[in-house]
Amino acid sequence: MVEASSALALQRLLQLASPSLPVGAFAYSEGLETAVAEGRLTHVEAVADWLRGAFTYSVVPADLAITQRLHTAWQAASIDDVAAWSARLLAMRETAERRAQERHLGHALANLLAAMDITEATDWRLGRARAPAVTFAALWALAATRWRIAVADSLSAMAWAWLENQVLAAVKLVPLGQTAGQRLLFELAGDIPAGVARAITLEDDELGGSLPGLAMASAGHETLYSRLYRS
Repeated sequence: MVEASSALALQRLLQLASPSLPVGAFAYSEGLETAVAEGRLTHVEAVADWLRGAFTYSVVPADLAITQRLHTAWQAASIDDVAAWSARLLAMRETAERRAQERHLGHALANLLAAMDITEATDWRLGRARAPAVTFAALWALAATRWRIAVADSLSAMAWAWLENQVLAAVKLVPLGQTAGQRLLFELAGDIPAGVARAITLEDDELGGSLPGLAMASAGHETLYSRLYRS
């Protein structure tokens, strides 16, 4: 029975991290499109440096660390704590584009989970009571806790989903070849275990990203002359 339960949790995790999850994550480049347009990312090594920096200084101390706390809040059924941590993550999004992305993905995942009979997701849908504080991370953590997915596995899958989306964007934009993209994904995925371990051990006063270059690229994307990705 334990093995069957574990196998089901793995399948649920794969579904949650799948690029086919209908939340629209593929529509955002998170500043990558601007960096390419400005000539900062012209080859695979430059992309690797960009993504490694974003993962280390933004995804780990913000997204992953707060998602870990959101797991704890959902497990304790503390909706006020969920809302507080979700609002804190929103406050860490430096640009209107990044805040809009967080809310858009959060609302989309809330709709999906509500349709899959996770009733707690209903209040986070657009126009509902918790909607102003919605984040993708809050709804991801809700799904993971209800599907009995271990915290470390959940954070690893979230990191993988982010990385895969960014590499796919780089393949289109730089452009990179498909093989180069897979090699890059393989290389950078090696950073995920250490990143997850670090996120879990961070204290509350250590949370928050610090990447001025990424923030400026995101802000500049809104006025980029020609765009493939949503702003």
